[in-house]
Amino acid sequence: MQSNTATEKPPVAKAYNGKDRNDLIFGWNPQAELWNGRFAMIGFLAYLLWDLSGYSVVRNLLYLVG
Repeated sequence: MQSNTATEKPPVAKAYNGKDRNDLIFGWNPQAELWNGRFAMIGFLAYLLWDLSGYSVVRNLLYLVG
């Protein structure tokens, strides 16, 4: 049987420790850095949407200071 290279899945990207880079592994490892970045991006987007809807924490803090 002949295999079609266009339909084959690429190999799983491995990290330095040989584990799948998308696994949620507890501890200090390359996977933790990836998940930390992903959650930070979600947090920034959530705050941006919160700010655009009219609830600005930064604006309220600057109003109290100034």
